[in-house]
Parts: sequence; structure tokens; C-alpha cells
Amino acid sequence: MNKKIRFFQSIHFKIAIVFILILLITVEIIGAYFVKQLEQQNIDSFKSRINIENYIQDQLAIDLESNDTDTANSNINDLISESNIANSADIQVVDAKGTVRGDSNVNAQGNVGQKSGSSQIKNTLYTGQTYEGFTYEGDNGGSNYTKIIPIKNVNAGSDDNSVLGAIYIKASMTSVYDDINSIIRIFLIASVIAAFLSMAISIVISRAITRPIDAMKQQAIRMARGDYSGQVRIYGQDELGQLAVAVNNLSVRVEEAQEASEAERRRLDSVLAHMTDGVVATDRRGNVIIINQTALDFLNLKTEEVIGGSILKLLKIDKDYNLRDLLENQKELLLTFQNEDHHELILRADFSLIQRETGFISGLVVVLHDVTEQQKNERERREFVSNVSHELRTPLTSVRSYIEALNDGAWQDPEVAPQFLKVTQEETDRMIRMINDLLALSRLDSGTSKMEMETVNINEFFNYILNRFDMMLKTDNEHTGEAAHLHPTKKKQYTIKREITKRDLWVEIDQDKFMQVVDNIMNNAIKYSPDGGVITARLLETHNHVILSITDQGLGIPQKDIGHVFDRFYRVDKARSRKQGGTGLGLAISKEVVEALGGRIWVDSLEGKGSTFYISLPYDPIDAEDEWDEV
Repeated sequence: MNKKIRFFQSIHFKIAIVFILILLITVEIIGAYFVKQLEQQNIDSFKSRINIENYIQDQLAIDLESNDTDTANSNINDLISESNIANSADIQVVDAKGTVRGDSNVNAQGNVGQKSGSSQIKNTLYTGQTYEGFTYEGDNGGSNYTKIIPIKNVNAGSDDNSVLGAIYIKASMTSVYDDINSIIRIFLIASVIAAFLSMAISIVISRAITRPIDAMKQQAIRMARGDYSGQVRIYGQDELGQLAVAVNNLSVRVEEAQEASEAERRRLDSVLAHMTDGVVATDRRGNVIIINQTALDFLNLKTEEVIGGSILKLLKIDKDYNLRDLLENQKELLLTFQNEDHHELILRADFSLIQRETGFISGLVVVLHDVTEQQKNERERREFVSNVSHELRTPLTSVRSYIEALNDGAWQDPEVAPQFLKVTQEETDRMIRMINDLLALSRLDSGTSKMEMETVNINEFFNYILNRFDMMLKTDNEHTGEAAHLHPTKKKQYTIKREITKRDLWVEIDQDKFMQVVDNIMNNAIKYSPDGGVITARLLETHNHVILSITDQGLGIPQKDIGHVFDRFYRVDKARSRKQGGTGLGLAISKEVVEALGGRIWVDSLEGKGSTFYISLPYDPIDAEDEWDEV
């Protein structure tokens, strides 16, 4: 907000007052000098006029030598009355003894014949030097000019220059000072008039100076608010005019720079907003100044909770690292967090410095990359290799043991040899099944497993698969061929209960692979169901899906294991699964196939009461007649 400037604080007022003061000081200095010189000139002129003519001085010298005192005194009074200054000054004549011999002041004739008490007169009589001086008399007496002139013996041919007396002159200087005061009054009046004129002129001049400055100030304020549309008016071609041109050019340049900066900022914001990696930038103290939405989502935070905070606390590494560690060694860190679903989130943090050309470090940039899936895949890969090694090592060890026994002579035993060969064959079949399953998973993972898609009546197809299991139940417990693969358990009785919609549902699937999925689930249901148990198969339709489910009455799956039953080589009961010939890959293959068909597979289970596996497939309701019409 722009704070209002008071008038006496403004540059307008300051320029005016400075101009007035300079003018007044100049006038006063010049006036004082002029008055002083005029005063001195008037005084000198006044002093030059206050003098006794020479012939009067000569005649006074003669009268002072006369022995006829009365006549001499009368002559002296007449002489001083004839002087040009008799009307403007008091003249008194004193002889060498200090006795007053004549006085021009009619009212002071009583002083004639009296001794003069003036020390200046005595000093002049003694030294013979002329005295000049000024005296001031109070009570409106005013200033007086005093001059004492010695009267010397000037007779022709006489060498005696002794002092015969003195002439005492006292003249009032009132007229002189009245003239000077009149001049001073005129000067003061002129100064006041000059002050007012200078004030008016200074206001005009200061306004002429401050008006463009004020216009430039207003433009600067608009620029500070982000408005660059205005232009400063140019009043002239002087320095202020050139400054106004510079301000206008600056406004244009700043607007262009602001637009470029804003465009660059929008591009940067767009890049940051659409990055799949989190980005955090700090100042040189390690406090967060920029963070994109991806990083906020990773850390499950809001912008106001992050800005201004320490990067160490944000990444929860303040106990292990300090800011200097990050500045000196920008190594990669793996950080573990929990996302908003409380699942583990692993982030790789890459640090880099924000440095100027001078080498000054002004901050850090941290890029957060979600490597949860990579770490999970790496962990699964290690577990997969370990599981495959373990699963293959067990039958290979068994085969090797039986072969070694046969090689040591057991092949000659008619009772033992066939049993050993049968176990060797079963273990070899088990390894072949595992390798085939691994190859199938590999092809599904790499996308090279080709799906032979065709539209199938899922009701008939599901019943067909279940009919196969009903037929196997009626055959002899010594399974051969396909039955051995589908139903490895022996002599277990079970019943298949069907709850299948009567409506024909046409779904696009790969028959062979989908049959493998249902076979895997049915085999598991048979394996883990009790003897004489009921297996319930259901098929229903929703708005845009068909859902198959297979329910057994087996041991069920513990709650902690439900999320892992579709993992590769995962077994709830490892010993029992191996004993029953499972590879631990059937459900994993089933999941991959169902997802490749665009569907979903999941399981619900209660421990001790059985499990239900569900398969959901996308379904677009069409009639069989429509299909044939299209063809």
C-alpha cells in the first residue's frame, strides 16, 4: 500500500523552501553588505563636512594670543558663528590652559571662562593631535560625532608650533542614521516582496521539476502492482525528459521480461505438475521453497505444511544426515514411507546442487522417484530364483538318491526296483510340470503368449469342464493320461453342486487357457476338500460382467495369507502342497490368464470353513442370433 506523503515532507515543498532560503540568504547578504558600505560612506561624507575653515582656525590662533580677553572672546564667538557647520554642530574653543573661550551654543554661554572637563580636549592640548570619535547619549540623545582640532601658532616667520588651544566640535549623527534606517526599511520591504515573489517562482519551478518526478513515481507504483500499460508524459528534452523516456523504455522491457518470466514459470509449473517424479527445491538453508504435486502425493502432505520447512524433516532423514552431508555428498538415498492406503512406498531420492556461475550454492534440488514396484520386482525376482532353486532341488535330490540306490544294486531287487523307478518317474513328471508352468508364466509376463480369442457360450463351456470332473469321479482311482494331470489325488469322494444361470451368456475367451484356469481351481478345491465334501460351482451375470465362483468345504485360508495366494510358489501349507504334487504356480498362472482376458480373480475364505474363488469376465449382452446375423 502506498503511504501518503505530507506536504512538508514532499520534494515539492523541499525544493520550494530551499529555493526561497537560498534567495533570501543571498538577498540578505547582499543587502547587509550594501547597507554597511552605504553607512560607512555616509559617515565618511558626514565627517568630511564637519570641519572648521582654515582662515577661521588662523584667526582663532591670533585671538588666543591676544591679551585682550574680552575682545578676543567676542571675536572667537563671531568666528565660530561664521562657520559653515555652526548650524549643525556645537563648536567650542578652548585655550591652552583648558579654559573655554567661546561656544556656538547660545544656551551654553555660561561655560565660557570655565575649565573644560573633557579628557579628550586635555589629551589634544597635550599631544597636539587631532581627535575623532563617536559618543552615544541616552534618553533620545542619539549618536554624536566628536572632533577636537588643535590650534597651533601659525604666525609668519615663527618657529613656535606650540598648541594655543583646541576647537571642540560635537555634531549629531541623527540625520545620517535616519537616512540609513530609511534605506534599511526600503531594503526590508524589498526583501519581503522578493520573498513572496521567490516563493511564487519557487513553487512554479519546483512544480515543473516535481511534476514529471511525480508522474514517474506513479508509473513505478503501477509497475510494482504489475500494470505496465501506462506511459510517463515527457515535458521536455532536459534530463527529466530523458529520465521519463528511460522509465517508459524500462516499463516496456520489464513488461516483456515479466511476460517471458511468467511464460517460463507456467511452463515450469506445467512440467513439474505433469512429472511422474516428485521434485523438491530448497534455499541455501535447506528450507523447502518449491514442491510439485507428485511429491506431495508421495509424502501425503499439503503445500502449506511443507513450504518453509526443513528438507531433512520432510524426508525424515534428520537423525542420520545434516544439510552439510547433503551439500558435500549428493548420494542417492532409498527412503521408505507409507502411502495414504498404508502400503509401503519406497522412494529413491537423487540430490543435486543449485549453483551460480561463481560457485555459490544457493540451494538443493531433490528428485523423488517411486521405485516401490522395482524394489518389489527385485525382491520377487530374488524370491522367485530362490523358490525355483528350492523346488527343483527337492525332486532332483530325490531322483538322485533313488538312482544312486538303483546303481548300487537295487535294480536287481524285483520288489524294490519298480517302486524306485515309479518314484523317479513321478518326480520327473513333477519337474516337467513345473518347467511347463514356468514357461507359461514367462510367456504371459513377456506378452508372447498368444490368446486364441473366440466367442463361447460360457454356460455350456463351464458345464463341459465340470462334466469332466464328474466323469473322472466315476473312473478307477488309478488315473492315467489327462486324468492324472487333472486329478492327482486318489480315492477321494466329492460332489459337484451347480448353480448356473439358464440364460446363454456369450463371452470372448481363449478356451484352452480358460479351461486351465478352471482346472487349477477345481483341482485345489478337490485337494483341500474333505472326503465326501461338496464343491459348489456358480455362474451368474451382472450388467456387464459374468461371474464364476467355485466353493469348497476345505480347511480355508488364514486371513494373513489371502493377499498372497496368487503369488508364485506361495503355499499356505507347504508340506501338504508338496505331498499332493502341487508346483505352487497354478493360481499365479490363473491370475495372469484371467487378467490377460480383461477379467479379475479373487478369493474369499473363512479358516476351517472353506474358500470361494471368483472369476469376473467382461460381458457384452448379445444374442446368439445377432452373432450369426453379423456373420
